[in-house]
Amino acid sequence: MQLRGSGILMHVSSLPSGYGIGDAGPKARAFVDLLAKAKQRYWQILPLGPTSTAIGNSPYSSFSAFAGNPLLISPEEIAAAGILQTTELGRIVEEDPTRVNYDNVQVHKETLLHRAFDAVENSIDNDPGFQHFCTREAHWLEDYALFVSLKEHFDGAMWTQWPVEYRDRNPGALQDWRGQSARLLQYERFVQYLFQTQWLALKEYANSRGVRLIGDMPIYVTFDSADVWANPGLFKLDNNRQPYVVAGVPPDFFSATGQLWGNPIYDWQRHQDEGFDWWIRRLARTFQHTDSVRLDHFRGFAAYWEVPADHETAQHGSWVEAPGEALFATLYKTFNCVPIIAEDLGVITADVRELKDRFGFPGMKVLLFAFGDNIAQSPYIPHAVEENSIIYTGTHDNNTFNGWFFGEASQDDKERFKQYCGLSTDPHHPHRHAIRLAMTSVSRTALFPMQDVFGLGSDSRMNVPAVAGGNWTWRMRPEDLDEAHAFDRGMGFLEEMTRLTNRD
Repeated sequence: MQLRGSGILMHVSSLPSGYGIGDAGPKARAFVDLLAKAKQRYWQILPLGPTSTAIGNSPYSSFSAFAGNPLLISPEEIAAAGILQTTELGRIVEEDPTRVNYDNVQVHKETLLHRAFDAVENSIDNDPGFQHFCTREAHWLEDYALFVSLKEHFDGAMWTQWPVEYRDRNPGALQDWRGQSARLLQYERFVQYLFQTQWLALKEYANSRGVRLIGDMPIYVTFDSADVWANPGLFKLDNNRQPYVVAGVPPDFFSATGQLWGNPIYDWQRHQDEGFDWWIRRLARTFQHTDSVRLDHFRGFAAYWEVPADHETAQHGSWVEAPGEALFATLYKTFNCVPIIAEDLGVITADVRELKDRFGFPGMKVLLFAFGDNIAQSPYIPHAVEENSIIYTGTHDNNTFNGWFFGEASQDDKERFKQYCGLSTDPHHPHRHAIRLAMTSVSRTALFPMQDVFGLGSDSRMNVPAVAGGNWTWRMRPEDLDEAHAFDRGMGFLEEMTRLTNRD
């Protein structure tokens, strides 16, 4: 990300389609075309791992840090590959095409994927691409297939609640399971192969149009995941394979009790002793799918907040130093390039800044945070940002910019925003003023949630943290991919600002 540029933040699930959720098919390529037409260099997405209605459909809570989300597989691409006829794909009746109904999508996609597997089951072993994929990705694929099939067999129970021979991965029990569940395991391999094939084709298309994909990697993994089940020694677990400490953040201005996330903590000494092999494989897998990656909660690579697992709040945790410098030094020795964005939002200490700067990682600047009473010294205000940074109007966890201005912002916040923009009255389109501020800043990269480009309100935000239902559902309307319509709604203004600020 050395070139001055700009782009869009929007997850794949937010694309329109006839199947209830965005996917890696024709509409994704149409979105890439729209980005290219508007002179945008980047498309930032959210994590690509499998999601579940049981854990709120969050892409940040996945059963695997390596697998792809089957819901993002395109039915149209299945037909294009000759696996099924178009008439066999079915459709979902969308009561609201601007929202994902995950329950309906889950049923439809599972039915479709099983139908596709039925069509290739007798020939898939002769597919050299499939065989190569299974061999190359065996280091995670086999454990993932076992995990998913066992979880289904035990009605979705957490792996710690399985019979002890499966919980503790008894070799004989797992070998017996492989024998009696061979078809289920092959189905899971096939689904991941479909995801891989479609996603790599999309990435190649995006790159051919001059668009680079930016991924997103949560620092922690979900406890109920193939990652922890298959690698218990890499996490701080007790003899019953339960975490005795968990992740969170300490009390701050926003929460008197802190945030108790509950993710298992890494046994960093074990990771370091193994040469950070798991992290190398995790980053390598991510770089298959994206050109760069945002590391969520980057400060946890310098020091993390560790809380005893039996505590009900994060108040009485402690800071523990993490070997971030050793990790990133190892990554630089392993990869020719380590294109990482550091999510360094919130209260950031000197050790975190030093770690970020030591390796030259750009940090994040979010305009929504800039207009408080410390505006002159705010690290997020355009006059204070550094060139090696990514400036956003907002992120997936924030309100839309218009939603903030017309709803959350205090009158003082509004006045500061207007004064900074040189406005004497409330603007009709505050999002455009925010985009202009970001684009004219010295930040090398400017990224905008699609909702901010279109000037949408609070009802279109992607996620409300700490709220259980209704998140991760927002989608573009089908007509929003029409070039004339999209340019009229905001992409035209974005292209104009891109040219004016030398980001094309």
